[in-house]
Amino acid sequence: MGADFIYLQQFGFPGIEREYDFIMAQKRTCYETYYPFQILSKHRLAVLDFEPVTVLYGGNGSGKTTALNVIAEKLGLERDTLYNRSAFFEEYTELCGYRSDFGIPSGSRIITSDDVFDFMLNVRSINEGIDRKREELFGEYMDAKYSDFRVRSLEDYEKLKKVTAARSQTQSEYVRRNLMSQVREHSNGESAFLYFVDKIKENRLYLLDEPENSLSPEKQQELLKFLEDSARFFGCQFIIATHSPFLLSMKGAKIYDLDEETADVKRWTELPNMRAYYEFFRKYEKEFAGGE
Repeated sequence: MGADFIYLQQFGFPGIEREYDFIMAQKRTCYETYYPFQILSKHRLAVLDFEPVTVLYGGNGSGKTTALNVIAEKLGLERDTLYNRSAFFEEYTELCGYRSDFGIPSGSRIITSDDVFDFMLNVRSINEGIDRKREELFGEYMDAKYSDFRVRSLEDYEKLKKVTAARSQTQSEYVRRNLMSQVREHSNGESAFLYFVDKIKENRLYLLDEPENSLSPEKQQELLKFLEDSARFFGCQFIIATHSPFLLSMKGAKIYDLDEETADVKRWTELPNMRAYYEFFRKYEKEFAGGE
């Protein structure tokens, strides 16, 4: 992975002192939270230094999704789904800064779980529509094939074409040719994976928020290979928030552990959850090997 693919070198968040100064200067008292203030500063996360692949790791409430949304907002990245902006989001992002030696490429974007979920709902809706159309075509085929239809005027021409087609084709051929050939049916996992393949283009910056959601372990490994190749060969830079052991193992990834009291850089094998997985599977190693 080469340095030429690092479009975003560094991003800075307001520290505890700047947050305190801002909050104390507010005269508005009707807000129960100053989100996104006081989230990342809990782990003393002031600066992120990026590699071609950087991973933000941490449990719920650690601030990894907040960090991605703040970065995306500050950089003006494209996104498909709206997110829950608080009353203080704009003020917070104004206090942030970043370094980009080469500029942020046009078409760079953030991809969230909501984006993928909405896409899968759209695919499901399309497929349900196709299922209904298929049933209609089944009935149309049977009516046309066994009708005693005769042409009486030019207005009957379209009906004649259907009858002729039905009598010259099998039922499956008739239905297949009349459905939209460009639409294919996919499982949820396949649809989610295709979303990433469709959205990720060459030479751009991508922020991915828990991309493993809706993906099976097999599909997560396919996504891992796709992201590695995109970073290595196609000039992409990735900043990823994830819990997935597969994505955490990405070659050359720089991993920030946001669960630490002070956010720190670690190897993926040093993360507590990964150690827990390792110890668990090592305990049952003989069973996986076919032993007793």
